[in-house]
Amino acid sequence: MPNHKQSNHQQHSGDGAAASPIHTTAEQRRLDEAKRGQQPWRQWGAYVSERQWGCVREDYSPYGTAWDYFPHDEARSRAYRWGDDGLAGVCDDHGQLYLSLALWNEQDPILKERLFGLNNSEGNHGEDVKECYWYLDALPTHSYLKMLYKYPQRAYPYDRLVQENRNRDKKQPEFELIDTGIFDDNRYFDVFVEYAKANPHDVLMQITVINRGPDEARLHVLPQLWFRNIWSWRPEFNKPSMSRVEPGTVAADHYSLGRYHWYVDGDAELLFCDNDTNVRRLFGMHDAPGYFKDAFHEYVIHNKHEAVNSALTGTKAGAHFTLTVPAGGSQTIRTRLVQRPLSPAFADFDTMLVRLRSEADEFYGRLQHNLEDPDARAVQRQALAGLVWSQQFYHYDVARWLRGDELQPTPPAERRHGRNASWMHLKCREIMSVPDKWEFNWFAAWDLAFHCVGLALIDAEYAKEQLVLLGREWFMHPNGQLPAYEWAFGDVNPPVHAWAAWRVYQIDRARHGHHGDLKFLERVFHKLLLNFTWWVNRKDAQNRNVFDGGFLGLDNIAVFDRSAPLPTGMQISEADSTGWMAMYCLNLMRMALELALHDSAYESIASKFFEHFLSIVEAMNHVGCRAAEDGGIGMWDDEDEWYCSVAQVDSSPPIRMKSFSMIGLIPLFAVETLEPQEMARLPEFTSRLLWLREHRKDLADLVAEWKLPGVGERRLLAMMRGHRMKRVLARMLHETEFLSDYGVRSLSKWHQDHPIVIQFAGQPYRLDYEPGESEGGLFGGNSNWRGPIWFPVNYLLIESLQKFHHYYGDDFKIECPTGSGKYLTLLEVANELSRRLTKIFLRDENGRRPVFGQYDKFQTDPNFNGNPWFHEYFHGDNGRGLGANHQTGWTALVAKLLQPKRTPRHGPSATHNGNNHGVTETPSSGPNVEKVKTEKVKV
Repeated sequence: MPNHKQSNHQQHSGDGAAASPIHTTAEQRRLDEAKRGQQPWRQWGAYVSERQWGCVREDYSPYGTAWDYFPHDEARSRAYRWGDDGLAGVCDDHGQLYLSLALWNEQDPILKERLFGLNNSEGNHGEDVKECYWYLDALPTHSYLKMLYKYPQRAYPYDRLVQENRNRDKKQPEFELIDTGIFDDNRYFDVFVEYAKANPHDVLMQITVINRGPDEARLHVLPQLWFRNIWSWRPEFNKPSMSRVEPGTVAADHYSLGRYHWYVDGDAELLFCDNDTNVRRLFGMHDAPGYFKDAFHEYVIHNKHEAVNSALTGTKAGAHFTLTVPAGGSQTIRTRLVQRPLSPAFADFDTMLVRLRSEADEFYGRLQHNLEDPDARAVQRQALAGLVWSQQFYHYDVARWLRGDELQPTPPAERRHGRNASWMHLKCREIMSVPDKWEFNWFAAWDLAFHCVGLALIDAEYAKEQLVLLGREWFMHPNGQLPAYEWAFGDVNPPVHAWAAWRVYQIDRARHGHHGDLKFLERVFHKLLLNFTWWVNRKDAQNRNVFDGGFLGLDNIAVFDRSAPLPTGMQISEADSTGWMAMYCLNLMRMALELALHDSAYESIASKFFEHFLSIVEAMNHVGCRAAEDGGIGMWDDEDEWYCSVAQVDSSPPIRMKSFSMIGLIPLFAVETLEPQEMARLPEFTSRLLWLREHRKDLADLVAEWKLPGVGERRLLAMMRGHRMKRVLARMLHETEFLSDYGVRSLSKWHQDHPIVIQFAGQPYRLDYEPGESEGGLFGGNSNWRGPIWFPVNYLLIESLQKFHHYYGDDFKIECPTGSGKYLTLLEVANELSRRLTKIFLRDENGRRPVFGQYDKFQTDPNFNGNPWFHEYFHGDNGRGLGANHQTGWTALVAKLLQPKRTPRHGPSATHNGNNHGVTETPSSGPNVEKVKTEKVKV
């Protein structure tokens, strides 16, 4: 198998030079050394999953019942095949050697080695982690990491959490750990885990335990080191080994990594076992010899000394500390994992840790030098830390997974025709950005694109690698499709990778002051050409330039379940899918124009995407390019002034699927501006535009204002004309419809009193406004697009408004909120949306954060209220966090929204689209700008 990870870190260095070391930070120097291949600073990091059980890779059942095949109760006793999990862990970038934490409060029935949560059938809203933990800080090279875990001193309420949630219906909120009252009297430990790298092969780990309770309390703490089990599956892999070489010192020998030394400071008992499945417990093989994976659990909790290897050797080692922590007091444990032997091992430990903390402050101080609000600085830093902590070792070989391994029983034959059977080429071993390492512990295509925009603020090289990665031949399907996620690689996510690649390119260019990494842009562009072709061939089945992508990641937003086959005879042309494709065309056009400034061959490719964009706009106005008298019907509804999907049943006349949802806002994303300087430098492209204007007036007239120069002589390419854009925004900005105090809802609140109910073939289908958790089981019921606020689409709306303003300027104003009598420029509207979104996380005038909702403990306790969670989505009326509650992922876009404003440089390739979010400008009006009168727009 190719060593993809090693090679990927050397890719796309670009043409721009890094900042001078004289003016850079220590962390930036590490990033530069890693980029140039001088030092492997990325080899060790927080790449350990928070949950490996219950995932697709570990599922060898006949019919894909992953949650049942490998439940939480077996995780402590059963070796994993494709990865590993642990509490607050780090590992190397090939997932070979792991270091993490285990705890026991002398009350729990099991050792706390991993985070607990509910599987999909146990939670009333699907899978759900039931722990309190925060990723507090991180440097992009993982040279400094800090995490907080809150561990109750009473018995952890495992059974109660399962039963309470299982007994609730979908109309009730989830029952969380905080709801059990286990933290009410502060009888818990704050466990802070910090990592610092003295060099690429020298990892310091410090565990600080604080007793927040009123009484002295005991806690067992076991930092543990182990090798991932690969020897039980394939005969060609030699079994590594660990052994005690002297008190407090373990030698770990691996055929690939070589020898590492693990030093433990203080009076700890070293324990050893093997990272092997306990076949006695799970499979009744009572006479089987061995010291199994769960030996530390048996030794510490049940006092079974025979469970551990008295010879002090194995493939898993633990250092057992028994702490007595006074009320309000703390104790600290130190360990060190290093390649070369050290003596004494801890002489410079504290100095190194202090230095790395300081370097983290220096790095973020440089990033945040213009961000004055300390609360905003803390929120931004924590959001970015979550993106770093949510990088995970991801290993999956679909062909081998389907056929099984030589040393294990042959999997059931049904698997050969089940999940991911058409993705036999996918074979990877990478460090990937995942949405959440517990609830979504796998890459998700469109999530990852948004992650990269946030990551580009601190680690543009890694962001670029991630975007290139999904287009590599071991990920992208031979037909050009990008894999969605492991539950169904063949599902379809919105095509946002071109947008993300362009944004990352522009952010990287702006931050480093060079002309941009053209090599990266070109690599991504070529692979996206294949993906665009797949969309056209597979999702426009009738060659009409309208598309039917399916659920498109917006789960339950529609009346019908778009993740399942539609009712018999029905075909839907989707306004959101078609809008995404119009946006995709303009994104690829923009990339081609940038490349054309350096290679004229790309001018004709840019023209191709512009013309395809025109064809999509035409088809969206007259579905299938048919006139009304021929049975055609546009997606724009003149009565409601809104974009709708169009349904047709057999040969019946098509009808519009009327609903006021994010589906009708997505066409706003298809907007781009052209600078006069770049048009002057691209004569072939400009000539083609002029030809279309003269000879295809029917098409040219459909696209907003590209014939008229705007502010700064710019040209506007947009799916919506000025009038339609204003009408859509009027509804979007109405506080009784889309506009919440916390952003734009995914479904208009109007539907609260006007639900959509359709009877079809004797079956009722319903669409209601649901501002919180999903009240139905559509698409698993574990997310909801029927009213809550989602960051990725809100972010794209903000960017679209900025682009429109870049053309129209300050003379174009719109009422915001609708009906308020207050008129704002489009840039001011974008800023207002940013303000509403960011205030979800920021303290209000009463010191409360909307994200914490009704929980007074989180709102008022100083040991809770300083650190928000970055949820999957947010309540449409009160901003309370919902869904995956620790997910940073795309919600880390808040870090971009918190960026202070600055004026960008201008030039042929320094268009508005290169500005950072929150980094916008108000262009002055040019002599030929179309003067747009302020008008009151009512819905």
